[in-house]
Amino acid sequence: MPFEIRQLRYAIAAADHGSFYRAARALDIEQSTLSRNILRLERAIGMPIFERSRSGVTTTLAGGTFLRSAKPMVATADNMVAMMRAAGQGRAGGLKLGHNSSVSAGNLRATLMSWHEAHPGVEVDCVEADRSVLLAGLDTGEVDMAILMGAAGHNGFRCETLWSERMLVALPASHALAERDLIHWTDLRSERFHLPVADPGPEMRDMLLGRLSVSGTKPDIRMTQTSRETVLSILGGSSGVSIVCEGSTGAHYPDVVYRPIHGEQGPALIGYSGCWRDENSNPALRRFLGFIKARYALSFDFPPRFE
Repeated sequence: MPFEIRQLRYAIAAADHGSFYRAARALDIEQSTLSRNILRLERAIGMPIFERSRSGVTTTLAGGTFLRSAKPMVATADNMVAMMRAAGQGRAGGLKLGHNSSVSAGNLRATLMSWHEAHPGVEVDCVEADRSVLLAGLDTGEVDMAILMGAAGHNGFRCETLWSERMLVALPASHALAERDLIHWTDLRSERFHLPVADPGPEMRDMLLGRLSVSGTKPDIRMTQTSRETVLSILGGSSGVSIVCEGSTGAHYPDVVYRPIHGEQGPALIGYSGCWRDENSNPALRRFLGFIKARYALSFDFPPRFE
């Protein structure tokens, strides 16, 4: 293209103000700079854009047509620059988040909703998968950040504690314990638990083994090759129970109720961790980390490239 966007911008300003002097003042440049660039533009397109007089400037017939076509070009260029600046600041672009737990309720869902409201220009793509798959995605760069139930740690990744949520027991509505407002771990020692093999089933199993194993007797835990949704969907017609995190309680299943679990120290809680690669240069990830840190008053520091 034989001319510059800047020259178009100068010419449009001159046409709008009817004066090179007033246009230069509005653009905060020297009048000589503006007039020189407009003259170069006219030479480049091979025709005069303005008729010049002592009282100012007016567009020629062809010049007016040319500038009407130029305005969308300048607006498009401005939008492109604004978009790139926003992307560089993490206010636009994309962010790929992985998680291994439900988002029907709880802190993760609330965080995603609040983030979307505050950053509508960032397209968030969520990936729900097992821990191993998400960590592999971090390694290849297909996932920017993995939010995992339970403690997380892996060589090569930055992992930090984010928040905690209550643990609840899912019961058939006809179960004797369903009449209570809360359940203690000791109330569950004789129950049969149904958990999915996929995440977060193994995390729940390990918690049950730690909480309920007494005198060498292990709790009755059945790991099934189904999703947690299927486990809960058929729970209402069985005599067993299941364990869920607070983030799963936004989904309701026929004849199934949720009751919070308490231990000796109060409500049973499980922590969530966030993992990412320090070398990830996605500005949206940097802004998301700052958003989470502020929202939950966390104390972790960003690595130098995130500051």
